[in-house]
Amino acid sequence: MTIQLPTGDGGFKAYEPRKEPIAATPGTPFTSRTVFSAAHVVADPFADTTPDSPAAVDWDATLAFRRHLWSHGLGVAEAMDTAQRGMGLDWAGAAELIRRSAAEAKSVGGLIACGVGTDQLTGPATLDEVRAAYEEQLALVEESGAQAILMASRALAAAAKGPEDYLEVYGHLLRQATEPVVLHWLGPMFDPALEGYWGSSDLDAATDTFLQVIAAHPDKVDGIKVSLLEAQREIDIRRRLPQGVRCYTGDDFNYPELIAGDDQGFSHALLGIFDPLGPLAAEAVRVLDTGDAKGFRELLDPTVELSRHLFQAPTRFYKTGVVFLAWLAGHQSHFTMVGGLQSARSLPHFARAYELADGLGLFPDPKLAEERMKNLLSLYGVTQ
Repeated sequence: MTIQLPTGDGGFKAYEPRKEPIAATPGTPFTSRTVFSAAHVVADPFADTTPDSPAAVDWDATLAFRRHLWSHGLGVAEAMDTAQRGMGLDWAGAAELIRRSAAEAKSVGGLIACGVGTDQLTGPATLDEVRAAYEEQLALVEESGAQAILMASRALAAAAKGPEDYLEVYGHLLRQATEPVVLHWLGPMFDPALEGYWGSSDLDAATDTFLQVIAAHPDKVDGIKVSLLEAQREIDIRRRLPQGVRCYTGDDFNYPELIAGDDQGFSHALLGIFDPLGPLAAEAVRVLDTGDAKGFRELLDPTVELSRHLFQAPTRFYKTGVVFLAWLAGHQSHFTMVGGLQSARSLPHFARAYELADGLGLFPDPKLAEERMKNLLSLYGVTQ
């Protein structure tokens, strides 16, 4: 039996769905790498909302998905951009998400780190207001018992006059953090409002400022997350980090080679693509734990085509593909997103995502995924 999938040029192709998923079993945390999956939120499909309304979250399904990730040994990076932070999920919703997920992590012994930003600021802000907003969120994350991830701030990007402002704000936050944090550099392909972060649109100059922040407070920086989609730049930054400061790759285009590393080091991981890839990614890292880098690459390299598809420009809409695949995989009962973001990608995009994910064996129940894909196609007027 085949399914007719739109190809984007007005035509269709016949695709024969896979019959069996990959064999992926739950397991313990990893030994060679620290690996976080940035996790999506599940919307409440029955809430009477608009794209401008505060997010209505299905908390049971959202937390169940995090338990799924933890069961495979992955850490959860909570309230990050994958959770639609600043794209449907406001600070009030993110704060509740942090509280609930951190409590859930304690109950199951799961690894969790949570995003600290300034998104309670809704208009132009001064540097003092940016600093205070960061402080408020940092306090909440620390009180929850989670590790803090200092996210890039749209408000800081707008208020800062140059590198010295970033050095002052981040220096202040690191001095008062009670535990080492992760610093997050998110490139403008993920959020155009972050253009010129660290005080310059010249990435070499921005890198120097970024590393200056770390060098001044190495005891307060557990690691950095780099999301610039440039493998060599991440490698160069990684090699310049102080001893003991980790690099968590956020490169959803080049993650296998960056995690595998070279004779001068490797990256850990904090990736949005590990939301749909969770069980397969976990299996690959366990192979790497045995020292088998070749086997690791053989498992993970074939996933890059799917990741590049989901993260294609406009990259910030990758969350739509992530939630779409979670629906097909049976992790949620519907394909609805906070902010109405399910409309952000086209039917041919969804069709290709289904084909690639099914080919990788990512769906625990391939028949269910096929039925749901057919239901979506029928809503667009495609008959089988």
